[in-house]
Amino acid sequence: MFTHADLAQLQAQSLKMQGWIRRQTYSPELEKTLRRFSSWEVAELILNVNQSTLRGRLANDPTLPQGMVEEDGRQRWYTLEEINELRRRVKLNRKSLMPYRPQGKRAVRAAIANFKGGAGKSTVALHFAHAAALDGYRVLCVDFDPQATLSHSMGLSDITEDFTVWGIMARDLVHETERMNSAARGAESGASLPQRKLPAAITEMGIADLRAGDFIKPTSWPTIDIVPSCANAAFVEFASAQYRHVNPEWSFFAAVSRYLDTLPDDAYDLIIFDCPPAIGYQSMNAVFAADVLYIPSGPGYWEYDSTTSFIGQLSEALEDLARFSGGVPAGTLNLPKAFQDIRFLLTRYEPNNELHRAMRSAFEKVFGDRLAENAIEMTRAVEQSGRFLSSIYETDYRDMTRETWRRARASFDGAYEEFRTNLCAAWDQLEADR
Repeated sequence: MFTHADLAQLQAQSLKMQGWIRRQTYSPELEKTLRRFSSWEVAELILNVNQSTLRGRLANDPTLPQGMVEEDGRQRWYTLEEINELRRRVKLNRKSLMPYRPQGKRAVRAAIANFKGGAGKSTVALHFAHAAALDGYRVLCVDFDPQATLSHSMGLSDITEDFTVWGIMARDLVHETERMNSAARGAESGASLPQRKLPAAITEMGIADLRAGDFIKPTSWPTIDIVPSCANAAFVEFASAQYRHVNPEWSFFAAVSRYLDTLPDDAYDLIIFDCPPAIGYQSMNAVFAADVLYIPSGPGYWEYDSTTSFIGQLSEALEDLARFSGGVPAGTLNLPKAFQDIRFLLTRYEPNNELHRAMRSAFEKVFGDRLAENAIEMTRAVEQSGRFLSSIYETDYRDMTRETWRRARASFDGAYEEFRTNLCAAWDQLEADR
């Protein structure tokens, strides 16, 4: 017979192994650090300029970041901060190297969602975040998944549930209940409407006093922040059900959207949501706050079957929200929920696999141009980076053959460039929603 005590013992053993893995993967201080990027990468893969052109600019202007020179003098290595300074200061043919950003608009938000486990949601979110950072964008990731794979891959651990999406939702419940009570007291009829009372277990947690920035943590990437998750956040589904019971009019699904609305419009360029493999309180917060919905799926029949079920259940859930009686406070998105774009993305795709090709054809026939043209291929480099909680962008190409590394990077580059194109198109449409 096994009880909770046995599970706790198994977890303790696993935590010891987790610590060992972190020591092998991260620095001796157990902190993830970002590598430098070679001048070859900076020129050809990041800034998209000719190497000789970049060398000429560096030689003509010694005030530009010169990078760290190898002992043999053949290669220079740059930090991301140095790359971004080059991006800000160098122009080619009088054109800026800064990425596209529509003026006066908030960050565009993308949810990576599918309730099929193993579809590659966290892998896609991690790689798109890193690719966007190398593209010059400021990125905020929001980890909705209690498995916290994205948080761990970003180098975060020892996170308490107060500083996760659960904390944001609990804080929103208190603030929204106070707002409703205040509105009831100020009713035009002069008659004070019934006050909604929250139990002390909620009001005395102190979460309501947290500032918006308290939930945001830095990562090893200087232009990527994250609202992390942790295993203890798994109880958010149970807690949210209780919270709705104490205040049935609380628009729980808009909590994260309301939170993001409080951030300055220019604080970030791109916000990426990594969703849990289920439709629940957290995932509904993610999709409601998102401008664009990206649905990754493996290339097998069961993945296709699960994806079909996912969009059906999501449709029903969003239809139910459209009938929400409490209304949605001003400043958030409107009901019914509408996305600027929806895309399906094949992951772990093997172009030489006959079954994968057949299933890709099925996806194309059903979803048409909603299916992303650039699938993410399964390569040895992708498998290796996943084992070490890193993206292909964090992996040093010298750790494997350059061809293997370039093939994996090319797959993610193609998927990201298409993702960026779709997001920029959605970004341009946001003005009407503000």
